Amino acid sequence: MRRLDCLLCIGVVVALAAHAAPVAAQTYRVDHTYKLGGDGFWDYIALDAASNRLFIGRNDRVMVVDPAAGKLLGEVPGLNRAHGVAIDEASGHGFATSGGDATVVIFDLKTLAVVARTKVDDDADAILREPTTGHVFTLNGDAMTASVLDPKTNQRIGTIMLGAKPEFGVADGAGKVYVNLENTAEIAEIDAATMKVARRWKIAPCEDPTGLAIDTAHRVLFSVCRNRLMVMSAIGSGKVVANVAIGPGADAARYDSGTGLAFASTGGDGAITVVHEDSPTAFRVVQTVQTAPGARTMELDAKTHRLYTVTAEFKQPAPQGRRPELVPGTFELLELTQ
Repeated sequence: MRRLDCLLCIGVVVALAAHAAPVAAQTYRVDHTYKLGGDGFWDYIALDAASNRLFIGRNDRVMVVDPAAGKLLGEVPGLNRAHGVAIDEASGHGFATSGGDATVVIFDLKTLAVVARTKVDDDADAILREPTTGHVFTLNGDAMTASVLDPKTNQRIGTIMLGAKPEFGVADGAGKVYVNLENTAEIAEIDAATMKVARRWKIAPCEDPTGLAIDTAHRVLFSVCRNRLMVMSAIGSGKVVANVAIGPGADAARYDSGTGLAFASTGGDGAITVVHEDSPTAFRVVQTVQTAPGARTMELDAKTHRLYTVTAEFKQPAPQGRRPELVPGTFELLELTQ
């Protein structure tokens, strides 16, 4: 995911959402803040639900954190511009994208030891596991491709030409992968079995989509966009059905099927916008939770309904056109609860 634009606009503050919601059911707050420390910028946060551990891409490594205690458990070394992590319980391995050298670093989930490296395409960024095939898909921004890996062999078995820059992707659990295409403001639908793009559709008024979430029951996709919108599109028709306003510096999106809430984390204002799905075509903002400046990535624990985000303190002002410097030792994990 892109970092510079949202980090440079840190300090902007937005008002709380105009729509009220039942406080007990839909009001989030920052419940805990844990100092994790360590150098370097960060990207995706991924939850391994089976072990209740968070994996955080952190430049040259992946940090592994116990969110219940806010404690660093260990690190996966040897990455070059770490981005995302996908979990494959069947093989007992994690798969981490290393964008700087266009590889996937494969590690043992128990020991965190690196067991293999597989070459993919330039700018390997987002990554996900598709459950019907069991394959791992990397989304490669500069190459405008998706690479497909077989966890049984740890080898790349396919390359999908996307024709535009992919950002985040989600699987529907029924053999399809959906991908935000950043520079064309489209959704691409990939058939996981054939490893081909089945169709694509525009998601205007969205511009520069980044994070993507899915409501599999109602077949709705939630794209968060750099022009301060969350845009909802229906998978069946391939049409945009609604949009709501969010903050600047959009990055991650999540959907909680247990509560009917969708979330957009925005680093420009250090906030998470909470959106309720009243129906598959009707959505409303119910809250804007202030987190911290620069808190742009996000993860959801669907069992507990907790949200996690990370950030650090920054030296100000930043040189023009460059990301601000981190204050050493200030990297932290924020836990949000209802």
